Amino acid sequence: MSMRVACIGTGTVGSAFAVVFARAGHEVALFDAAPGAVEDFALKRIRATLDLLGTEGALAEPVAEIMSRVRPAASLADAVSGAAYVQESVAEEVAVKRAVFAALGDAAPEDAVLASSTSALAGSRFLDAAARPGRCLVAHPVNPPSLIPLVELCPAPFTAKETVERARALLAAAGMSPVTLAREIDGFILNRLQYTLVAEALHLVGEGYCSAADIDRVVTEGLAPRWASIGPFEVAHLNAVDGFAGFVARLGGMMRAMGQGARTDYDWSDDLVASIHAELEKQVPVAGIPARQAWRDRRILATRRLQKGD
Repeated sequence: MSMRVACIGTGTVGSAFAVVFARAGHEVALFDAAPGAVEDFALKRIRATLDLLGTEGALAEPVAEIMSRVRPAASLADAVSGAAYVQESVAEEVAVKRAVFAALGDAAPEDAVLASSTSALAGSRFLDAAARPGRCLVAHPVNPPSLIPLVELCPAPFTAKETVERARALLAAAGMSPVTLAREIDGFILNRLQYTLVAEALHLVGEGYCSAADIDRVVTEGLAPRWASIGPFEVAHLNAVDGFAGFVARLGGMMRAMGQGARTDYDWSDDLVASIHAELEKQVPVAGIPARQAWRDRRILATRRLQKGD
């Protein structure tokens, strides 16, 4: 069923969410407080993403028809007028998000679901700024949500059960793959796993065990081929003739020792960050990031076809 959706904040995440909703048949209004952000970035990004999806045969309608459902809004109030669902994707700052949700609470219809794309902040830190906070929750995507379907739904203690159910149904119908957290935790699931891995990677490079390129190869050529189809628990389950319990029985001691030795609290230096950046720039200069992103996006779509058995 078609409905009105508003995307507030139209950077890489907000514009990608607009693709998700417009592709699903919804009318999408875009608003960003930064002058020119919608016209100079978001609309172009949305069109480019739709062109890519069309080239890959992933659209059921012509690009022009999908684009016709996307409109710039003159104000936040204009964007949320008549909206059944609002996706906020503004700066990752509590004060900024509180101000936006206070405005959304006043301007959006009383029954609209108000969702935040926050990457790591617990929703209870800012969602209560909105009037009737029971309609608010976190809907944390993977960037870009236009290509990667996972979205983490995390209710605050005051979020109504109906709100979670409505958000889950709408996002699933739009082609997303929602995971619902039972309760709040900073970073949710994905970023707690991702940031922990990156922190230990910084430790390994910083202490001279390997290079940044070695880390990336270990992940892409070692972990990723299995992880593209099955998660770490099933990897362990299949790595033992007697399943997960047998895996842990034989390797649990080693797992605990490595966990204790990991340095996820590693105090990396600015020099280490600069050194890794310089190493990466040799492979992908900053000026070449857009082209490399386009390459990445094509690979993401190819991986998704593999995952679906296409």
